[in-house]
Amino acid sequence: MDNFLQQVINGISLGSIYALIALGYTMVYGIIKLINFAHCDVYMLGAYIGYFCMTSLKLGVFPSLVIAMLACTIIGVLIEKIAYKPLRNATRIAVLITAIGVSLFIEYGTMRFVTANVRAYPPMTGWLAERFKIGNMTITAQQILIVASTIVLVALLQFIVKKTKMGKAMRAVSLDKDAAELMGINVNSTISFTFALGSALAGAAGVLVGIYYNSIDPLMGVIPGLKAFVAAVFGGIGIIPGAMIGGYFIGTVEVFVSGYGNSLYKDAVVFAILIIILIVKPAGLLGKNTKEKV
Repeated sequence: MDNFLQQVINGISLGSIYALIALGYTMVYGIIKLINFAHCDVYMLGAYIGYFCMTSLKLGVFPSLVIAMLACTIIGVLIEKIAYKPLRNATRIAVLITAIGVSLFIEYGTMRFVTANVRAYPPMTGWLAERFKIGNMTITAQQILIVASTIVLVALLQFIVKKTKMGKAMRAVSLDKDAAELMGINVNSTISFTFALGSALAGAAGVLVGIYYNSIDPLMGVIPGLKAFVAAVFGGIGIIPGAMIGGYFIGTVEVFVSGYGNSLYKDAVVFAILIIILIVKPAGLLGKNTKEKV
């Protein structure tokens, strides 16, 4: 029983990371129906920015986390303005290919400047190095930080989306972009704001992963990004609560497959879930099937 609960705790920690990344995918898709494959690389850049803040600037975890989020916010807006805005009225396949191109450019551009070597985050000190024993279970302070940060950030996101003027604009553009524009909403600013929010969450996830796993590299975003995409699809892409549910589900499944089965199969199981959900319920757990006119 203790082992089961330990796996649940590990799954919640991992699921929190996937949820933060999946929120970026789902918000952008909800607004402009784009799968932003460069999003996983913003997560990677966040990890590197946090790393350099801690090692070169000698900053603590929280200042590094905030700086990484701010930097990734700017990066996300620049990606949207430079790569996606000129293609606003282009075909979906053109935008999708551009997203893949931006992703590869960021990955290998980063590799050019920081090399492909794996870098280790500085060891945590103080309370972040603490471990708490509950029976035979172990909960680390880093796991508590990850889950607490996710809860705070998601609560802040929900407040922005539900209670602020820009949040209302996001919901209006998501529902009907043309009607929102006719009502005086600045659609371009709303889209940029959505990219900014998603990128900030990805940057936070990057720093938290660096702290938790203690290693980063320029291609670290590829597999977690794909799994977060699976999480978004599982919950219903374009639906914020769905991304959260999907993130925690995928994280828990992965941990249980590794703990009770074979860690070699964890990726295969996650992508098998994607295939099953696309066959059984393509709109996702919380999504509704909609008819599309041809």
